[in-house]
Amino acid sequence: MDAAQELPDTELLSRHAQGDEQAFAVLVRRHRERLWAVAVRMMGDPEEASDALQDAFMSAFRAADRFRGESQVSTWMHRIVVNACHDRLRRRKVRPATPTEDETLDVISNDRLSRSGGGHDHAAQTEARLDVHAALELLPLDQRMALTLVDMLGYRVDEAAEILEVASGTVKSRCARGRAKLLPSLAHLRNPQPPRDVTSGRGGANPS
Repeated sequence: MDAAQELPDTELLSRHAQGDEQAFAVLVRRHRERLWAVAVRMMGDPEEASDALQDAFMSAFRAADRFRGESQVSTWMHRIVVNACHDRLRRRKVRPATPTEDETLDVISNDRLSRSGGGHDHAAQTEARLDVHAALELLPLDQRMALTLVDMLGYRVDEAAEILEVASGTVKSRCARGRAKLLPSLAHLRNPQPPRDVTSGRGGANPS
C-alpha cells in the first residue's frame, strides 16, 4: 500500500483495471477532497452531493478499463463526478439546503462580506450562500456547471472546458450568460444597504 501511494494516477488506474484491489482506493483518497468540493457546489446539498459522489466512484470503478489516456486521470474523474451531478439534478429538481461551512466562500458572497466589513458574521455568510445557491438554481444546467467550476471553484477556463468536454469559448460564453442572468438576483450582495436606525426611522446614526 505504501508503494502504491507514490504511483502516478495512470499506473494506479491501470493496476485497478488489472485486478489490484488497493489501487482504486488510493486514487479515491488522493482526489476525494477536490471531487467532493465539486459535488457539493454542484448539488448545493451535502446529502445529495454524497450520493452523487458515490455514483461517480462506482462509475469510475467500473469504467477503468475503458480509460484511454486522452486526458489526465483527475480530469476524467472530475468529468464523471460532473456527469453524476448533472444526472441527479436533471432527475430531481433539488432545492439546495444550507451549504456546508467550508473555507471556500462563494466569490460573490466574499465580495459582499468584504464590502460590508462582516468577515466574521456567520449569519451574513449563510444568508449570502443561500442567495447565491438559490440564484444558481434558476440557471440552465450548462451555465450553472460552467459558473460553478470557474467562478466558485477557481478552475481555469481550459480546465473547465476539458472537464465539461466543450470548447473553451463555450465555457466563456456560458459563464458570461450565466453571470448576466445572476446579476439582477444578486445585486443586493454587491450593494448592501447601510444599517437602518430603527429608533429614528432613518439609516445611519442618530445626529447628536
